[in-house]
Amino acid sequence: MSHEHLSYLELLARGAATEAYDRPVLLARASGAGPEALAGLEEAKQLALRVRAELEGRRRREAELSALFATAHDLAGLRDLDAVLRAIVQRARSLLGTEVAYLSLNDPSAGDTYMRVTEGSVSARFQQVRLGMGEGLGGLVAQTARPYVTDDYFQDPRFQHTRAIDAAVRDEGLVAILGVPLSLGSQVIGVLFAADRRARVFEREQVALLGSFAAHAAVAIDTANLLAETRSALAELERANDIIREHSAVIERASEVHDRLSELVLHGGGVHDVAHAVSEVLGGTVEFTETGAGSARRAGGHAVREGDDWVAAVSAGGETLGALVLHGQPELDPVDQRTLERAALVTSLLLLARRSAGEAEQRVRGELLDDLLDAPDRDRRLLRERAARLRTDSEAPHVVLAARVDRATEDAADSEAGRRESADRRRLWSAASHLAATRHGLASARDGGTVLLLPLGPGESAAELARQTARSLGGSLREPVTVGASAPVRRVLDRPDQVAVAYEEARRCLDALVLLHRTGQGAAAEDLGFLGLLLADGRDIDGFVGRTIGQVVAYDRRRGTELVRTLDAYFASGMSPARTKDELHVHVNTVAQRLERVGRLLGPDWQSPARALEIQLALRLHAMSAAVAR
Repeated sequence: MSHEHLSYLELLARGAATEAYDRPVLLARASGAGPEALAGLEEAKQLALRVRAELEGRRRREAELSALFATAHDLAGLRDLDAVLRAIVQRARSLLGTEVAYLSLNDPSAGDTYMRVTEGSVSARFQQVRLGMGEGLGGLVAQTARPYVTDDYFQDPRFQHTRAIDAAVRDEGLVAILGVPLSLGSQVIGVLFAADRRARVFEREQVALLGSFAAHAAVAIDTANLLAETRSALAELERANDIIREHSAVIERASEVHDRLSELVLHGGGVHDVAHAVSEVLGGTVEFTETGAGSARRAGGHAVREGDDWVAAVSAGGETLGALVLHGQPELDPVDQRTLERAALVTSLLLLARRSAGEAEQRVRGELLDDLLDAPDRDRRLLRERAARLRTDSEAPHVVLAARVDRATEDAADSEAGRRESADRRRLWSAASHLAATRHGLASARDGGTVLLLPLGPGESAAELARQTARSLGGSLREPVTVGASAPVRRVLDRPDQVAVAYEEARRCLDALVLLHRTGQGAAAEDLGFLGLLLADGRDIDGFVGRTIGQVVAYDRRRGTELVRTLDAYFASGMSPARTKDELHVHVNTVAQRLERVGRLLGPDWQSPARALEIQLALRLHAMSAAVAR
């Protein structure tokens, strides 16, 4: 076998393109081969091309069989009809090498066929087109149950052309179209198409392949319909069974909830215990809300439906205390409605009992704090006994907090404004009393606001407690509440007179916050910079210096630098680096480097007017402290 003949075997082995098979003949002709040799090479080329075509056909048939097996596998595990139909259309488009493939289904009620799945389509009009029976190529396939193919759709007279269908096909740009029927027995349920945007001849094998895909699609649709009918029948049976079970269990539920509510009342359960018990029995989620009684209040004690919820008003003596709201049960049996109404009645009794007990405890807590403020010379043993009954930890450090609701200025003669102010005070006292009870502290109404005595938690500061209290009270009232805090008071019952002094400090902090337009916030003296020195009774000078320039002082101490001296000279020179370097007898770059270091230690806003004032005051106090120490 010559070298040139071996070249054809190499081309076959690597699956070369058709054009590559001309190369051995051209090379032989260029090298001066004789006519006999050229004829032999031409004959070998033709044979190699026939072998190539046969191999190509076998590969194509193998791919087609593989796609059909994959489709059959998809059908075996059918879960989503749309996904299977999309896979069939995608594989049909890929194997036939068309630009577009699509599938339509017949609509018996409308007497036409509509587009269900498309692949490669770009026209919205085409994707939504509907074809009457006998209209267009698809309508003809659906009507006759036979495959049809056209090389040029618009020049083909076999189809009934309509303006709407032709416009959709033209909008998509289709020219050559092949359509095969989707058949279940003798009934055609739709059509599977493959199409190109150029003239093309579809071979017989391609028509047969598309028909195989159509058969798979028909099986998928039939299987899905059978599954849907089976599921529907099972669902109907389940619903009937559920109704029987529900009616047989409703009396049992009513009896159970009656027993559980009685047990809760006897054992001192709370409102949320009632809601939890009813939730478990009724199978939904029951919550108590202080608002939202709405139409239930007007229903005379009956539970009413509001959207998907059921609401039963909780009321006593004409006063609405809130409502029980049942979520997750839009359809409620009449017996269960009465169960919810009974739970609302039990809740109202518990709320009245809790209110009476709470008001009594609030009065006792307020009286004890009033005595600490107004009569600190009372018998300390009695004070300790009263505090112990209220579970107040007198050994822990406490903070006195002054709280107030500050509204915009209103006309004092306005009776409505007076009523609002009075209502704000009552609501604030109620919220503060609740907070004091939960934190084992004390609360009392005083000076148009509320005063609290609360213990500090581990690692907690007076400033943090003030901010937490402002957030808590503001959230309860849905109004801004301003809170000023004193410095911590230790062993309050050993020196009750400290409480009155701390209260005055807390009030000064509160007034300072209002003057600084920081209403709705909480703060202690340590939060107010140099103002804190004026407001606090402790005059914590070292604390102020440490908070203001402590990092600079510590840096000098560690590194042996002169940042504090540079700051003194900088402010004394009117914040001029040029005059500062003359004062220190150093280069101006040295001054700039030191000031840059100060900025990194104190923050980028250290030269703002407010910060600069505090830093200068801290520098003076630091210098005085150093002189006293010497």
